[in-house]
Amino acid sequence: MMLFLCAGFAHAQTCFTASDMDEPTRTALVNSGKRYFDMAARGDSAALRQSSISSLASDFSGIETVVKDNQANLSGAQANPRPPFLFKVEGTAPLAHAEFLCGVFGKVGQTADSAVFEIPNLQPGNYGIVILDVPTAKQTYAVSFVLQQEGKDWKVGGFYVKENQIAGHDGNWFVDRARAFKAKGQNHNAWLYYLEARDLLVPLPFMYTQITDKLGDEAETVKPTDLPIDGKTVDLTAGGKTYRLITMFPVAVKQDLDLVVKYQSPDISNTTQTFQDNIEVMKALLAKYPEFRDAFDGVVARAVEPSGRDYGSLLPMKDIK
Repeated sequence: MMLFLCAGFAHAQTCFTASDMDEPTRTALVNSGKRYFDMAARGDSAALRQSSISSLASDFSGIETVVKDNQANLSGAQANPRPPFLFKVEGTAPLAHAEFLCGVFGKVGQTADSAVFEIPNLQPGNYGIVILDVPTAKQTYAVSFVLQQEGKDWKVGGFYVKENQIAGHDGNWFVDRARAFKAKGQNHNAWLYYLEARDLLVPLPFMYTQITDKLGDEAETVKPTDLPIDGKTVDLTAGGKTYRLITMFPVAVKQDLDLVVKYQSPDISNTTQTFQDNIEVMKALLAKYPEFRDAFDGVVARAVEPSGRDYGSLLPMKDIK
């Protein structure tokens, strides 16, 4: 998760790859990332908080949760840093939408050695991205830090932990499956698998590479118009009621890959009724999109009330009839 900054405008933004940086800066970024990884691996949230920028330290509960959830997996593991990136935002006002083009680009866009980062609401200053590959007995993780320079120190501005596999499969497996679904005309499955592949193939949600750009182009060829995508809601009739779907995405539950569907609900306080609504949504969803049975092990329906509270139910595919 990343937590920073303010809105506004700036004059210029520049990205420096590891080969563009001077040795002291490169070393400082890598060493800072490794030091903060050691804190996270020890579960030392207090030290990590003290090493964070003030806006993050003042609301640190999200980072504490990430540290707690991953400490057992990261403890004792060796972190192998990738070449870091350095961002410079010039000017006197914040930048509403910073886009950093890193590395060498070709005539048709990104190359194998380039990357693009898109970060909203960035104050003028110097920022670093340090990504560490962390192999464990369970699997390999990508642990990433967004760092902000304060004086001579690089402080934590964001912390991400990404599993490189879900349900035992990596991003390339999901690409292959997406293409297979596309070949069978199952475009809804293909779209959702392309999304999962893209998520697994980069360590940060705001990072784009040549691979993810190509996947994005492929995914556009199967993008459905009848799923809740890009903030658009979709109505689903079930049990004599109409439910407004607000989002849909895959999620790994142990070794299963389930489909999550969220829908609007005026009130979830009556959990018995909400559970029945969830079941009706699952049934209607599979009646409308039977291809989902080929791609997912179960469905999670979550009713979301205006306050943001939700109530969810999970059923295996075989139990949804």
